[in-house]
Amino acid sequence: MERAAAAAGPAVEGGGVNRRAVRAASAAAGAGSRQPSTEALDSPTGSHVEWCKQLIAATISSQISGSVPSEGMSRDYREIQDGHNGYHSEAEPDQVALRDGNKLAQMEEAPLFPGESIKVIAKDVMYICPFMGAVSGTLTVTDFRMYIKSVERDPPFVVDVPLGVISRVEKIGVQSHGDNSCGIEIVCKDMRNLRLAYKQEEQNRLEIFENLVTRAFPVSNGLPLFAFSYKEKFAVNGWKVYDPIVEYKRQGLPNESWKISKINSTYELCDTYPAILVVPTSVKDDDLSKVAAFRAKGRVPVLSWIHPESQATITRCSQPSVGPNDKRCKEDEKYLQTIMDANAQSHKLIIFDARQNSVADTNKAKGGGYESESAYPNAELVFLEIHNIHVMRESLRKLKEIVYPTIDETRWLSNVDSTHWLEYIRMLLAGAVRIADKIESGKTSVVVHCSDGWDRTAQLTALAMLMLDSYYRTIKGFEVLIEKEWISFGHRFAMRVGHGDDDHADADRSPIFLQFIDCVWQMTKQFPAAFEFNELFLITILDHLYSCLFGTFLCNCEKERLKEEVSTKTVSLWSYINSQLDEFTNPFYVNYENHVLYPVASLNHLELWVNYYVRWNPRMRPQVPIHQNLKELLAIRTELQKKVEDLQREAATRSISSSSDRGSSPSHSATPVHTSV
Repeated sequence: MERAAAAAGPAVEGGGVNRRAVRAASAAAGAGSRQPSTEALDSPTGSHVEWCKQLIAATISSQISGSVPSEGMSRDYREIQDGHNGYHSEAEPDQVALRDGNKLAQMEEAPLFPGESIKVIAKDVMYICPFMGAVSGTLTVTDFRMYIKSVERDPPFVVDVPLGVISRVEKIGVQSHGDNSCGIEIVCKDMRNLRLAYKQEEQNRLEIFENLVTRAFPVSNGLPLFAFSYKEKFAVNGWKVYDPIVEYKRQGLPNESWKISKINSTYELCDTYPAILVVPTSVKDDDLSKVAAFRAKGRVPVLSWIHPESQATITRCSQPSVGPNDKRCKEDEKYLQTIMDANAQSHKLIIFDARQNSVADTNKAKGGGYESESAYPNAELVFLEIHNIHVMRESLRKLKEIVYPTIDETRWLSNVDSTHWLEYIRMLLAGAVRIADKIESGKTSVVVHCSDGWDRTAQLTALAMLMLDSYYRTIKGFEVLIEKEWISFGHRFAMRVGHGDDDHADADRSPIFLQFIDCVWQMTKQFPAAFEFNELFLITILDHLYSCLFGTFLCNCEKERLKEEVSTKTVSLWSYINSQLDEFTNPFYVNYENHVLYPVASLNHLELWVNYYVRWNPRMRPQVPIHQNLKELLAIRTELQKKVEDLQREAATRSISSSSDRGSSPSHSATPVHTSV
């Protein structure tokens, strides 16, 4: 444990005998030492595991034949120069026969997942790569992906894009070589755009554009998301990862102050909350209903986490409906007093309002508001000044502009700064550190809310819990954290991501969950040995946030998932991940049990996550296969641990067999072997 503390920074005594506060001493390696992956050129094997490895590591692999053009963007990307014909719609049996007789078409055919079906095949479609120029190949559109493959190159050139990542599809027309060529521009949610070109006269006959739009936006076209058709079988059932009763029991609940309530079992108290809640023991159901009526969307203060020693708690909720006339609710006031009283070590309750003070005032004028210290005399209100979803969406848009398709090296740092993305990441981390510190050092219970309690609130509670509880820094624990604080407590994934919806301009879309994962990545950089999972784990989660391959991030709340039978009709992302844990394990992990992590929330210690945001640029590809090296280190670590265990057993055997002269010979010493790998 002492080695674990030293790995990340100096250890400072925390709230209990065995708990330590660990602060990051310095930033991790500079950006120059990191290089992201690129778009994959390899052909997927067809199996889910291999496909995912290729998608995550890259969409065009480092095995690009020929050198990358030296100019910032290929000329073909700026202007579609050529169109080709030869399109075939795969809808009739005779088309299958035609394809079977065409060796080239067979070689360029897309691999399929169980349950996936081909909708359109078009030959001689040109992919306008911004880095390599035009590549002609066969386009396949299925109900899950857009797949382009060219066997003219060695190795074959492949672009494999899940349709779920597509935000917008637009027709573009270009004059070239006397032909009226048609093109399609595809804007993606994962920081890249794609351009395709083909001859205009083929468009109506084959309906490439229409099929692409229909399959990319199934919800808008009355079709189910592909997750409901996906039939892959895994050895592990990911839907069993999170059981709220088990998780609350792990935290020591229920106890004399807190009870597990099923008042929301039919989602009547709050339709966006989970069925199982933890509330103060003394609160009656009638009073809880009155508190729900006073809180926005009925999202009453409920427990998220309790300190194992001080009993200080993190509770989450939405804003009170104070309004311009300073409306009060005695049940709500008494309820917060009860939360404070449940922690005997403090006579104060800290309310962290994630919003900007000015925005909270505006919300108050519209019927919302915040807790006044006159109505809540033992509470202290703190505004964290975090911007709203619209500001975050605009910040990500600016970030995409500077990272794809070209990077201005001469203005890189100033361009990143102008997006304010890292500043917003800093504010989230700083707010979470304040919450964690009040719990750990101040032994004071906190209430966290924003407006509705499902965006900034989830970011802050989940990050604070990650800092406070080492369990959430394991692979399973982090899955539980996401299931609990994000999925079950009603973060509006469908609305914020826009699964299957063609309304790309929807004002409700925002990269809230992406920001949270970015914050987690920043913590892994400052504490590289404190997390059991690696970077690939985080990128995999983000890629499947959009892919609609799994049911994990579908819908907006638990009630909707139950209605859509998500857990029985779709596969969990955790089934895939937990079936191959070696792929996602950090070989440097040391269990920081009972350690509290305090990351440095300073721009000097934060970095742009190049391996995620800039991974599509081949000029930023890794110089060495980092993920493969980590897997090799993990194998070496496992081998060494096995040797240590063998030596320990051998030492114990020798100790027992020669107990009579144990103290006379060093070779027969009973001192246990302690080796840290």
